[in-house]
Amino acid sequence: MSGPHPGAPPDGRPVRVMLCDDSATVRGILSRLLGADPAIEVVSRVGDGRQALDALAATRPDVVLLDLEMPVMDGMTALPLLLRAEPRPVVIVASALTQRGAAAAMAALRAGASDYIPKPGAAGGGALDPVFRAELLEKVKGWARMRRKPAPSVSPRPLPVKAAPPMAAQLPRPTQMPVLVAVGSSTGGPQALAGFLRALSPVPPVPLVIVQHMPAGFTTMLADHLDRVGPLRVGEARDGEALLPGRAYLAPGDRHLLVERSGSGLLARLRDDPPEHFCRPAVDPMLRSAQHACDGRVLAVILTGMGQDGLAGCRALAASGATILAQDEVSSVVWGMPGAVARAGIARELLPPDRLGARVASIMAEAGPLEARRMAS
Repeated sequence: MSGPHPGAPPDGRPVRVMLCDDSATVRGILSRLLGADPAIEVVSRVGDGRQALDALAATRPDVVLLDLEMPVMDGMTALPLLLRAEPRPVVIVASALTQRGAAAAMAALRAGASDYIPKPGAAGGGALDPVFRAELLEKVKGWARMRRKPAPSVSPRPLPVKAAPPMAAQLPRPTQMPVLVAVGSSTGGPQALAGFLRALSPVPPVPLVIVQHMPAGFTTMLADHLDRVGPLRVGEARDGEALLPGRAYLAPGDRHLLVERSGSGLLARLRDDPPEHFCRPAVDPMLRSAQHACDGRVLAVILTGMGQDGLAGCRALAASGATILAQDEVSSVVWGMPGAVARAGIARELLPPDRLGARVASIMAEAGPLEARRMAS
């Protein structure tokens, strides 16, 4: 008897997916991509929100892939109705790679959708693009695992305190005040970032830089989305911009965000260097630049995401005495990026996003008096 398929939820049952899109062509393409994975079963293909609601009880999907622009009933109208269903499915919205599509996707996240997937454009290889396929499968399976776990998922609501797994390293406490907080995230990142920033109080008296794997156009809307969720001001970074204390700067889609020293302050630099880990922006270039610009005085946070982007940068930072925090496995949609840092033994603590936000605030508060005594001695 064979075991559960790789990536399937812990109970071993295939992920049940409903496709809701007014294009029969798109439904067919997505059905083939998803159905090729033995851990996924496409249980329904419908053309509008009304049909999705009508089919919900009979098909009982774990995940609904929901188009936002449809006739009869569009995705934004159907979304709250889907989220009131029992059992409640995870909803991942699909949106066009346009400014309008990005704005709609962020509005859907605020309305309760768990995640988004940008519809692939022909210029990028369309649905045959292996990066799109990997992202689609990871999000569908990752959010289904979160739904079926008894523990709480990435959520705006406070998560209960849990002991850190044994991979959290027993490292000495920082003796110098960090001058920068650097955050990296990927799959599941928008919701994790929202939870992290919402709990970041008091606002640290240093700049924050954020890299989220996301296409151009979407990062502008993500910055606006994150600016609304907590006390911290969030904006998309601009080349040559001074990084101000108490503000967060998000890497624009398709540009690497680097940190540069300028006198006593820090500047943002945007670069078109080749992608790393198949991503631009990528986390490692940002962390490498931060390590050099800040002499290692960085507090780095690695959130949910597939792959290992951020591991090399965190290794360099840890060697310079920086503090590394990472998201725990239970709350991660995909424990690739934070898991790599944890397994390397360089993460001081493994926590869910809201507790990471609170922990960053407390570390900054603890480091302030230590820095003052160090400077006075």
